[in-house]
This record gives sequence, C-alpha cells and structure tokens, in this order.
Amino acid sequence: MSSPTGPTPGLPVRMPRPRQSGRHRRPEPVAAPEGAPALVLAVPGVPSAAIRSLAEEVVSIARSELPGLEAVIGYLDGDDAEYPTLAAVLTRAAALRTERYEIAVAAGREVAAPEGPAAVVVPLLAGPDSALTRRIRQAVMDAGNTAELTDVLGPHPLLAEALHVRLSEAGLARADRARLFTVATAADGIILATVGGEEAVQAAGITGMLLAARLAVPVMAAALDQEGSIASIAEQLRAAGSEQLALAPYLIGPELAEGLLDAAAKEAGCAAAEALGAYPAIGRLALSQYMATLGITPQQGSPVH
Repeated sequence: MSSPTGPTPGLPVRMPRPRQSGRHRRPEPVAAPEGAPALVLAVPGVPSAAIRSLAEEVVSIARSELPGLEAVIGYLDGDDAEYPTLAAVLTRAAALRTERYEIAVAAGREVAAPEGPAAVVVPLLAGPDSALTRRIRQAVMDAGNTAELTDVLGPHPLLAEALHVRLSEAGLARADRARLFTVATAADGIILATVGGEEAVQAAGITGMLLAARLAVPVMAAALDQEGSIASIAEQLRAAGSEQLALAPYLIGPELAEGLLDAAAKEAGCAAAEALGAYPAIGRLALSQYMATLGITPQQGSPVH
C-alpha cells in the first residue's frame, strides 16, 4: 500500500536497476533492421538430406546471432522441388518483399518503397572456387538488381580454430596446447586440402599459417582437384622431417566430391579429419559477411567480426 505522499513506511521500494557501465557493461542486443534483405545461403554440390541438414544448421546459427534475421537456403544444383534452386530462391525473395510492401500500403501504413537488394547471397565456401563462384554470380546477375553477392567465408582465424577442432576430434592433434599431455596419434605435419586450383591453395595457405601457429607443426596447402598436388606436398613435409602426417579438409562439405578425400588420404599415406561441416564458426562467418554488406555493426563482444 502507499499514501498520497509515497509508499507506506516499512515497505520495500522497488528501485530501477542501475545501468551497467564501463568495460563490463552488457552490450545492447543487435537485431536485424525492419525490412532487411534475406540472407540467402548459396549451397554448392549435389543436394542430399545430409547437405540440407548441414545448411539448416548453419542458417540456424546465423539466426541465433541476429534476432529477426530472415535466412533461407538456395541450392546451386537444386531441383526446384525438394531442394529449391538459388535462382528460384532469389526470385521468391524479391517477390516477397514487393508483396509485403503492397500489403502494408493496403493496410494504410506509411512505408517507404523498397530499395536496395532483397537478398544478400553468401556462398557456403571456405575459400575461393572460381567455377562455383562464377555460377553463383551468374544466378545473382540473372536476378537483376534484387540481390547482392558477398565474398567466401575465408581466410579467417575462426576457420583455423575449426580445423584444429576437427583434427583433435579425429585424434590427430592436441585439443589444447596449454595442457601437458600428448596425443599418441598427433600429426607432426598437416596437409591442408582444398578444391579450386591454385587460387584456393594460396587462400588456404593464409589460414594454414594460423593453424600452424596453433599446433606448432608445419602446415602446407594442396589442391584435391589437381593431380599430384597432395602427393607432392606430402613428400615436401616428409623431406622436411615430418613423419606422421594428417589431412585436414579446408572445406565445409557440400563442395567436396564423394570419395575425393579418401583417395587423397591414401595418396598421402595418412589419416584425414572430417570436413568443417556445421561448426558454429561457419554460421557466424556467414552472418558476418551479411552484416558487413549491409553495414550492420555487431554488438561489442560479439564473436561475429
């Protein structure tokens, strides 16, 4: 109870929580702006249930990092039935934006006419692959001025972290350099396997340097789709003193042809880790590319950068 002059004496008074300040202040949450374009994840490779599950996990991670984000999946080799093609997804995104605008106008709302891209296309690729990116770019161009294409996800320190995790999961690297224990099967030389030719090898080499710093072992990149590349790098590492090699795919998964990794591991005479897959960093990097394109600033302390 309270009196006209204030709360009754003896009763607790609820005071507003003081706003936290300084370096430990909790960051204001960032949400997708109203009317923001959709994030369209461009997925290469022959679609399958496993690839769809991976792509859905990636967009789920992106949505969790940016509330209100509209994120959809377009398959480069889709069938427009179970697996919608990238072209169809971009057409639908543009039509949906126009439809929402018309509904808002009909409802009497004062809204600005839509402008800018209706979709931001993020390739689900760790590194450059000219053949795949050319096809993605063509689909974006065919959509007119309704879509914008970002760069691929790497190179980036988060991908070096993901590679480290996949190697440790396979028992091919220590999970943590700071811990005083060894892994009996830990590799003393890493072949960073990619696809996309020499350009992809050079880009993978940048992330490879970051991985080498994490593991304190030599890391060299090689192309799975160039004959003799894997064997040549394996020979160089062994000549430099590495005795136990490991193959680390600098690939997310959908772009990797079936059987190619196993064949490369046999060629190099070593074990291989799994592809990066839906490691959380993949979703964060996809979102980072989207946010950079739109000029959205991530909240302080966010892993998206």
